[in-house]
Amino acid sequence: MVWLEKNALKILTDSGGVQKEAYFSNVPCITLRDETEWVETIKDGWNILVGADKRKILKAVSSFNSKNRPKKYFGDGKATKRILKILCHFIHGT
Repeated sequence: MVWLEKNALKILTDSGGVQKEAYFSNVPCITLRDETEWVETIKDGWNILVGADKRKILKAVSSFNSKNRPKKYFGDGKATKRILKILCHFIHGT
């Protein structure tokens, strides 16, 4: 699923998790809901809410794209390396 998301041109979903994964993958997301818990993705221009309105869905599929680079609202993806460094320092004193 993640491979499909990363290689998609656009993602249509009603899933909150998929909205966030689309954002992490730098793929424009068209959300088939009227609200989202991930308002940052809307503010940043990577997600659009269209609900179940056929006209809005078709318009978004044909014209919605993001020209922004995603902000790091959810971190920079390097937390694992930082945690590992802290644990190694704690365990080995290095």
